[in-house]
Amino acid sequence: MWQTLHPNIKIRIITSFLARLVGGAIFPLLAVYFAEHLGAGVAGLLLAALVAVQFAAGLYGGHLADLWGRRRTLLLGESLKVVSFGVLLLANVDHIYPYLTFAAVCLNNIAGGLVNPASEAMLVDVSTEESRAFMYAVNYWAINASLLVGTLLGGWLYRDHFALLLALLLGMSLVILFVSWRFLTETRAGQSGQAVRSQLGLRPLLRSYAAVARDPAFLLFTAGGIAILSIEFSRSNWAAVHLAQSFVPLTLLGQPVDGVRALSLLTALNTALVVLLTAPVTAWVTKQPQLRTMYLGFVLFAAGFAVLAYSVSLKALLAATVVLTLGELMYVPTRQSQLADLMPAEGRGAYLAVNGQLFTLAKWVAALGLPLGAAYGGGVMAAVTLALGLLGVMLTAAGLRQRLSRVRPLTQDPTR
Repeated sequence: MWQTLHPNIKIRIITSFLARLVGGAIFPLLAVYFAEHLGAGVAGLLLAALVAVQFAAGLYGGHLADLWGRRRTLLLGESLKVVSFGVLLLANVDHIYPYLTFAAVCLNNIAGGLVNPASEAMLVDVSTEESRAFMYAVNYWAINASLLVGTLLGGWLYRDHFALLLALLLGMSLVILFVSWRFLTETRAGQSGQAVRSQLGLRPLLRSYAAVARDPAFLLFTAGGIAILSIEFSRSNWAAVHLAQSFVPLTLLGQPVDGVRALSLLTALNTALVVLLTAPVTAWVTKQPQLRTMYLGFVLFAAGFAVLAYSVSLKALLAATVVLTLGELMYVPTRQSQLADLMPAEGRGAYLAVNGQLFTLAKWVAALGLPLGAAYGGGVMAAVTLALGLLGVMLTAAGLRQRLSRVRPLTQDPTR
């Protein structure tokens, strides 16, 4: 089925894989980098500022992708990435300049805010309803495979060969820019330069997103996504604290395993299973009713994480990781396909930019699990996790029912 995909889809999946291959070795370690050179307090402020920069850039990127065109917006973002990685390398070759590094990362976040909505909109533009589940499954596999290799690269090279990692990142970015410029085709032509400049102010931006804010189907669907993603981000919040504090250390294959190592083992198992099982699970998913498969995936995902929130048995935790991974592989491509159907063609960039903020909102929700778990314990957190899973099902279903009522005549039953 790979051969039937549009060339733009193949190029973006491959270039995204290459970008994350090296980027995954560096960006997860930025907190360590800034803490070492500037202290933990300043590092926290800088990381918070980076999230705010990416949030704002993502909103402008979605607006620009609709206004100026997907390809031009994407190429602008990729060009800025090359500049940011060049500055990042210069700031860490002979001497360490952490604030120059921060400026380069800020520029990279702005570039990402331009690239991501344009790339996502381009994928939707050239895909079909029949091919989307497969497309998103392959893309998800590529993301996890690249992050798995990137994490290993970072672990081995960060301390002694950081400049080499940055040089590889710059080289990869140059390759991606060339390939994107040479082979990507425009999927939605934008307006002229003067018309674009007149629409770059705050008022046109707000007007662009007003249509998104008035779409109840999309908002309900998005709220369901926040509920589900907040479950996933609990792994680095309550689940991490729970295992660190309550897991009884043991020996596995001659190696001591405490709660922190147990969580690392579970995360590695999850990533490895995604890489290994994407092909067979996707082959099964594409033959099943999409909605039923997506809702079952939500339930399995929540059930697996509920066990992680409560149990301290390694066998139970490993089994739960298998269950949540199967749920993840079932719901990710099917939910992405439904999302693509929800968005009007003329506003996909703006819609996808809003959807991209799911991660930020879900992280905030997941962070609430720390004080809640500390006050009421793992049993309550397991129940909350299951409740979030069911809430995700209900909100998503409500959004899809809104979509049906929007496209069907009012005389018909929208639940049929």
